Amino acid sequence: MELLAPAKVNLGLSVLGRRPDGYHELHTVFVALQVADRLFLEAIPEGVELEVRGSGLPANPDNLVYKAAVAYLNAAGWPGGVKVVLEKNLPLAAGLGGGSSDAAAVLRGLSRLYPASLDLPGMALRLGADVPFFLQVGLAEARGVGEQLRPLPPLEAHLVLLNPGIAVSAADAYRHLRPEEWQPELDVPGILAAIRAGEEPPYWNTLEQPVFRLVPYLQELKLELRRAGLRGVLLSGSGSSLFGLARSAEEARFVAQTLRTRYPRFWVVATQTVS
Repeated sequence: MELLAPAKVNLGLSVLGRRPDGYHELHTVFVALQVADRLFLEAIPEGVELEVRGSGLPANPDNLVYKAAVAYLNAAGWPGGVKVVLEKNLPLAAGLGGGSSDAAAVLRGLSRLYPASLDLPGMALRLGADVPFFLQVGLAEARGVGEQLRPLPPLEAHLVLLNPGIAVSAADAYRHLRPEEWQPELDVPGILAAIRAGEEPPYWNTLEQPVFRLVPYLQELKLELRRAGLRGVLLSGSGSSLFGLARSAEEARFVAQTLRTRYPRFWVVATQTVS
């Protein structure tokens, strides 16, 4: 079985405050993209085997893909085993949800290889706050820690993604966030209407300021993407990826090629939303 594990960006991310359990209350819009990791699943008699290609990511029990496979097979009573080959195309620790998407793809795949009446969303949430979104990729408004999802109608948009190869820990981003930087809820209808109209969306990412304090260079790159003509340039998640909106697929490809020429060592892609 071959599966795609798409990247996501946050079309706005507002941290509303801190919850009694120590986590932060979020309001965001997740959108899945056509750029993706690729996974191959094969039923084997027993156990879990994992191979990772295209990345230095360890293929051990700490890998989220491995954890997802064990969680599903254990809950299903080990009806068999699985071999997973993960082709990494997305950068690591980049705010694009790559690891979460990979884990969700394994859950989706195993539910077809070994059907069972299981609580996939609950299993996904135990693996990570972003994982439930990727069980049914598309567009969704999210609250809580990102697990309270409200599906939204598909959105067609063209984007350019840039990652400079700087890993940013989500834990570090939240640790450096100050209470005075908490923000109100997003205007989700206004954001989606602006994107559909080709206008500057009225969104923000509360984590930009703490991340920019940690890695000032990212703020310079944000300005560079704006100068390249992209709209709505924003840090995705806790970074370090930045994205901007283009008016067409042709403009996205042109801007991406310009940025690749300027920054040959960066990961730069033109992509579009999964609609």
